[in-house]
Amino acid sequence: MLKNTKKRTPPLHRVAALAYEGLSTFEFSIAVELFGLRRPELDRWYAFEVCGLEKGPLRATGGVSILPRRGLSGLLYADTIIIPGWRNPDEPPPQRLIRMLIAAHQRGARLVSICSGSFVLAATGLLNGRRATTHWRYVEKFRAAFPLIHLQPDVLYVDEGDVLTSAGSAAGIDLGLHIIRKDFGTLIANKVARRLVVSPHREGGQAQFIDKPVGEQTSPWLSHLLEWAQVRLRERITVTQLAARTRMSKRTLSRRFAEVTGTSPLDWITALRVRRAKDLLETTALSMEEIADQCGFGSAPTLRHHFRERVKLSPNAYRSRFQRSDARH
Repeated sequence: MLKNTKKRTPPLHRVAALAYEGLSTFEFSIAVELFGLRRPELDRWYAFEVCGLEKGPLRATGGVSILPRRGLSGLLYADTIIIPGWRNPDEPPPQRLIRMLIAAHQRGARLVSICSGSFVLAATGLLNGRRATTHWRYVEKFRAAFPLIHLQPDVLYVDEGDVLTSAGSAAGIDLGLHIIRKDFGTLIANKVARRLVVSPHREGGQAQFIDKPVGEQTSPWLSHLLEWAQVRLRERITVTQLAARTRMSKRTLSRRFAEVTGTSPLDWITALRVRRAKDLLETTALSMEEIADQCGFGSAPTLRHHFRERVKLSPNAYRSRFQRSDARH
């Protein structure tokens, strides 16, 4: 008798987005766009559904109504659960939602929050003793309500493995792309970012958005400098060169960098080089010396030093993680 040797296709990763009365439309749309949009150009994608906290139709901001097909019971079958904001940080989430999230987490589900959705995840107690972030407007409120959580207000998102939080609103896009990068690899995440017409990876944190403009529309010096630097990362880049490109003094350039990016010019260049190293580690078989040369670090030991300092992993450990991810898909 012949055995059937055909491999079974593994089930799709199930993503559930929570909907509720007073839903944050923008944050919800991020979840739909990243995880719910059909992508026929890819062999496999997520299975997406919306789970309602209350019976629908549910009113969202902007006069939109949503009619979820599933209630909270749908969370019990999800591999990833997304909390797209919360209607009021001062309003404790219902206990039945808390119990459902804890139960889902206990069976291995990944929990994700966008913006003020971190208040919902914090209420579960699953973030106690761990790192998290939220919108910069809610930092003090969050700290007062959840003193056991190590809040990181200056980042775009925090990945604690099974619980992930993003900063204000659009940082949910950054976190979503990060999740896609973890699940499917860099090439797929870049395709999704290209379709969204956004950068696959933004450097810096949300400190640059606190009561300050991101840049001046009449003088987009930072984007021009980024374009110039990215094609020269292999070369030696000095503050003098950067200042000359922007027609500023070195002192003025350093001050404006701190205002807009929250970092120094040379730290910014190092971050770009680490980002390039990440891409090469994920998508090529180049040696450490070759990657160090292409990124402008000069030597493998220098690459390892800066990579460990920023990523908290060695380059080899980072590469092996993505090789395991590619093998699964």
